[in-house]
Amino acid sequence: MPLQLCYITDRRQLAASADEATRQGLLLRKIEEAAAAGVEWIQLREKDLSSRALEALAKQAVAIVRAARTAGSSTRLLLNSRLDVALALGADGVHLTSRGLTFTEVRRVLQQFHEMSLTGSPPTSSDFDISASCHTVEEVTSAAAAGASLVVFGPVFGKVDAPRILSAGLDQLHQAVTAAGSIPVFALGGVTLSNAASCLQAGATGIAGIRLFQQTDIAATAATLRAQFRSD
Repeated sequence: MPLQLCYITDRRQLAASADEATRQGLLLRKIEEAAAAGVEWIQLREKDLSSRALEALAKQAVAIVRAARTAGSSTRLLLNSRLDVALALGADGVHLTSRGLTFTEVRRVLQQFHEMSLTGSPPTSSDFDISASCHTVEEVTSAAAAGASLVVFGPVFGKVDAPRILSAGLDQLHQAVTAAGSIPVFALGGVTLSNAASCLQAGATGIAGIRLFQQTDIAATAATLRAQFRSD
């Protein structure tokens, strides 16, 4: 399976001291940059925004990703936790955290959405993706059994902004990959250009990150990671 990349957004890290309009503008440009570079997944993870503000931002992000796909990109947009906003705006899927919606709840809402819709068939696993954050091998096993489209596993090397959280390490990452079976597993947490290759050697299908993409030129970062994968 080819290497896949997942850009997880955090506009506050882009410009912590800037006003909100500036931060959102910078974020949308990063999303456009990622889509143009062919980053396979973008997870819109702006957890502090109000529902109205998130919907307005997500609407613009959806438009950017759709335009990129028209131009040949394969990028898909996931909304963090907010299934309602994802469905309302036609996003490509939802990302589930360990403390939010369950797969069962998502499936039920998708069925209700179909029943209330006049457009025909409900979203399926092929056109509406469900990704999941996993921190243990057991969580990966559960996500795989529930039919996750992809799993984000970590923190593999720890979290810069939360040093007290223990890292899972490469052995746990390898076990997670085994537990996931055919479901793509993305390594997250402290992953850099210098240690990404070790995640790929442990079996990860993809690399996920916030700083890895936000603090660099995304096209150059993506090219470097893909080159490592080809030479691995």
